[in-house]
Amino acid sequence: MAMGAFLAGVLLSESTFRHQLEADIEPFRGLLLGLFFLGVGMSLDLAAVASNWPLIVSGVLALMVVKALCIYGVARLARSSHIDALDRAVLMAQGGEFAFVLFAAALASRVIDPVVNANMTAIVVLSMALTPLTVLIHKRFARQAEVSMDGVEAVGERTATVLIVGFGRVGQIASQGVLARGASLTIIDNDTQVIRDAESYGFKVYYGDGSRPDVLHAAGAHAASAVLVCIDDRAAATHIAEIAKHACPQARVLVRAFDREHAVELSRAGADFFVRETFESALLLGREAVIATGASAEEADEVMAEVRRRDASRFDLELAGGLFAGRALVLGNMANKDAAHGGVTG
Repeated sequence: MAMGAFLAGVLLSESTFRHQLEADIEPFRGLLLGLFFLGVGMSLDLAAVASNWPLIVSGVLALMVVKALCIYGVARLARSSHIDALDRAVLMAQGGEFAFVLFAAALASRVIDPVVNANMTAIVVLSMALTPLTVLIHKRFARQAEVSMDGVEAVGERTATVLIVGFGRVGQIASQGVLARGASLTIIDNDTQVIRDAESYGFKVYYGDGSRPDVLHAAGAHAASAVLVCIDDRAAATHIAEIAKHACPQARVLVRAFDREHAVELSRAGADFFVRETFESALLLGREAVIATGASAEEADEVMAEVRRRDASRFDLELAGGLFAGRALVLGNMANKDAAHGGVTG
């Protein structure tokens, strides 16, 4: 039955029904995962471990070392780098959970006796328990992969009207208005693959960490009229905004915000302008919904202008009194409005 369920799962995971299956299984996944680990822990015979610990310890070491070597060899044959192959080998050196099914079947068929079953089960369970510790040790002491700088130029002594930090989807779109205006533009990013990919679309992106004042200075922030922070990291974006505001006070610091809470952080950090990444698109969707109810375009614009005013007033209240200070300004569809506002933080 276990083998059949495993094969059925493998086959259905690649079928057109996989999304429906994922939705059906999702409520039970956490519960079943907890039961699995409970079952694994209960299958460990501590008496067997105590009486046969030399055999079990050597078995755990042999299993993890041999499996790690095999995985490393396969990864290298598949042309993975040494660092990537080593990461995979350490991560997957543990015994697999399907071993418990095989051991139970072998015991039921009397291929192995209960003592061998207890020892082998202990070896697999202990290898699973040791793998997280092994991964932590590996991450702490392993040499990090060196970033390839082939085809990448570090930023240095640039001058431009606008500086963009981070060239993901937001930075790419934000650059178009500046370029259409004919203004000069410098772009920096610390992802070498992004830099290489951008070149194929006609963009010159320099390598640089925007959280360092010297890098911002080399990128021309001291002479720029605007610094756009478009990176996909909330904490780093706030940090860069603070540094940019201090290092180049003449420039307007414009930042992409993730949500209301992040926008409050950016306001306190001194950012001159910020926009929540879903706010404008949500307003456009709301405007079209208003028009769909029978309103004219002018009426829809007036309604959305009022929504903007309420949102701005709510934001001012939140700056002064906390995230929920302005919740009374949110329009709810329940009679008891306070019950509906607790999770509105967009």
